[in-house]
Amino acid sequence: MACRNFRGRRPVAEPPYAAFGNEFQAYDGFRVLAGSCLGRHVFLRVPQAIRSALLRQYGVTEKMVRDWKANEKALRSMPRGKCALRRGTPHWPELEKHVADMVNEHRQSGYIVTRNQIRLFALQWAKSNPDHSNRFKATVSWCTRFFERHNLVLRQKTKIAQKLPADLEAKVNSFHRYVIQQRNKHGYALSSIGNMDETPMNFDMVGNRTVHPKGAKTILIKTTGHEKSSFTVVLACTADGAKLRPMIIFKRKTMPKLKFPVGCFVHVHEKGWMDEEGVKLWLDNVWSRRPGGLIQKRSLLVWDMFRAHLTPSTKQRLARINTDAAVIPAGLTSLVQPLDVCLNKPFKDRIREQWNEWMVSGEKSFTKGGNMRAPQLDVLCKFVIKAWNDIDAETVIKSFKKCGISNSLDGMEDDYLWQDEEKPEAETTPSDTELDPYDDCLTNVPQDVIDLLMISDDEQEDFEGF
Repeated sequence: MACRNFRGRRPVAEPPYAAFGNEFQAYDGFRVLAGSCLGRHVFLRVPQAIRSALLRQYGVTEKMVRDWKANEKALRSMPRGKCALRRGTPHWPELEKHVADMVNEHRQSGYIVTRNQIRLFALQWAKSNPDHSNRFKATVSWCTRFFERHNLVLRQKTKIAQKLPADLEAKVNSFHRYVIQQRNKHGYALSSIGNMDETPMNFDMVGNRTVHPKGAKTILIKTTGHEKSSFTVVLACTADGAKLRPMIIFKRKTMPKLKFPVGCFVHVHEKGWMDEEGVKLWLDNVWSRRPGGLIQKRSLLVWDMFRAHLTPSTKQRLARINTDAAVIPAGLTSLVQPLDVCLNKPFKDRIREQWNEWMVSGEKSFTKGGNMRAPQLDVLCKFVIKAWNDIDAETVIKSFKKCGISNSLDGMEDDYLWQDEEKPEAETTPSDTELDPYDDCLTNVPQDVIDLLMISDDEQEDFEGF
């Protein structure tokens, strides 16, 4: 049936809605029908003449209309796209009570809680208690409403942005020109174009955000007390999607008597950093042993201006293994280094997930004074290997194209340079209390100054690991 316009205008065609099944959907259809007949907002004063038609077509009752008129102010202020006026009452109160208890218990113990962890716990509880969780799916919208009902928010540290050079565009173009010239000249295979980056890690890999009640000024996060104890992970990958063995450098003077898992190369350094000797070891034990590396086919290695990458002995060793170096200009690693742009963050996120699981349910040891020890070195190696293996090859391939390193030379893949991927609101750079010894902005800073900056208040010179 057509809806007659009550001011004498031409009848309006019937909206294409069938009978609706609940009050919220009926209200949505009611707004559309009444609004098309009488104009915006007038639908709340619909006369009796059309209520019977609404009742037949949309299932709108007199009680619904009375409720809508009573809530006229709230309904008027609703966004146009919002169709449901939720009352804040949970559909599964017993389930939400247990989830809220879990969140409170974890936060009181200082453990990090994430949205995904809440949804996973809720699903597991729902499977174990089907009588109290009929048709529960732990959707994102349910999690959002759960936060609102229980006054929860995500808390995180502030992010310190990297300072970019003034002549940014000229430097990026110069780097891309060099890479293209080298590719045209030598015709590298994608498996022979690689990127390597050193990244510092802490024994306590505390995340930046946790679920917590609103308004709290102090956010407690439980750790083992080794936030200042660090080690270095050296990651490398190639443009065809291959991921090379991670190199892990622990702060020790001697190699620990542990059986390390297969899949990583372990090195020790008295400060836990990469240096010239470490670069040589990496070139010999990781880069030269990549798939196809033994035949020493001409290759291109992209890395930053870390001082150990630029020494004469490093350049000579690169020449001996038939590898050309493409050095990223200072300040541009966040734009043209694949590991920095696309891979380091998901890698560290996966590390933190494993550390959180270990903190909650992993096997731990304690000192005589009752203090928790940091994870064993072999456990840390397992964290690194699993996190690196979880990065899929397609992400690695796209990271090289995103940085303009492996794109088709005919220009058909240049659109990858301008594709903006959605980035989560999480910290990707060190905070103002941390210093990255591999930051390319420290290229011209004397090494002895960096050594002093990196010594923490509680650091022991004779530290031998845990």
